Amino acid sequence: GLSLCTLPTVVGIFCIGARDIGHDACFTQLFFIHCLSFLESSVLLSMAFDRFVAICRPLHYASILTNTVIVRIGLASLVRSVVLIFPLPFMLKRFPYCGSQVLSHSYCLHQEVMKLACADIKANSIYGMFVIVSTVGIDSLLILFSYALILHTVLSIASRAERLKALNTCVSHICAVLLFYTPMIGLSVIHRFGKEAPHLVQVIMGFVYLLFPPLMNPIIYSIKTKQIRDRVIRAFCY
Repeated sequence: GLSLCTLPTVVGIFCIGARDIGHDACFTQLFFIHCLSFLESSVLLSMAFDRFVAICRPLHYASILTNTVIVRIGLASLVRSVVLIFPLPFMLKRFPYCGSQVLSHSYCLHQEVMKLACADIKANSIYGMFVIVSTVGIDSLLILFSYALILHTVLSIASRAERLKALNTCVSHICAVLLFYTPMIGLSVIHRFGKEAPHLVQVIMGFVYLLFPPLMNPIIYSIKTKQIRDRVIRAFCY
C-alpha cells in the first residue's frame, strides 16, 4: 500500500514526463503515505509483542494473543494512524503557496510541502514533530524494551542451543525493524536539520525510504524458510 501510494506520480515522472501535481492530489498522497508509514510502524511493534509473548510467556501464548486481541491491535493501529495524520492535509490546505513549488521527491511529504508555503509553518512543524514522537518514537522505544525483556529471558535459559533457537526466531523481525526505521529517521533528520545536505542525498534517501524496504522484506522473511533457502542455493550453485 505504501509503495502504491507513490506509484501515480513516480510512473508519471519517469514514463510520461508528467511533473505536475495539483494541491488536493498532493495532500491526499501525503496523507496515505504518512498514514501507512505509521501503520507499518505499528505492525512492527505488534510483531515485537508477538515475539515477546512467544519467548517469555510461551505457555500463555494462545490465551494472550487470541483472534479478538489481534483484531483489536490491528484496529487500534489503524485508528491511531488515521487520527494523527488526518489534520495534516487541512493544515496545509489553509496556506498560500507562492514562488518556486518544486519538490525534491517524486511524491509528496508533509515535511517538504509545508516548506513551500508563504506563511508561518511553526504550528505544522510542531505538530509534525509531535506525530513522529508519538508514533515512531514510542514504537521504537517499546520495541527496544521488548527485546531487552526477550534478551533477559533468553540469557536465563541454560542450554546454549535453546538460546540460539529462541534468538533465531527474532532475526527476521530485527532486520525488518532496522530496514524500516533507519531510512525513515534518516529522511526526517535530513529534512529538519540537514539544510546544507546536497540535494542528491535527499532524493536518494527518499527513494530508499519507500522502495528499499518492500524490495528487501520478501528476502528477509523468506530466507528463514529452509525450503526456499535450499531452492535458492541450488539455483545459484548448480
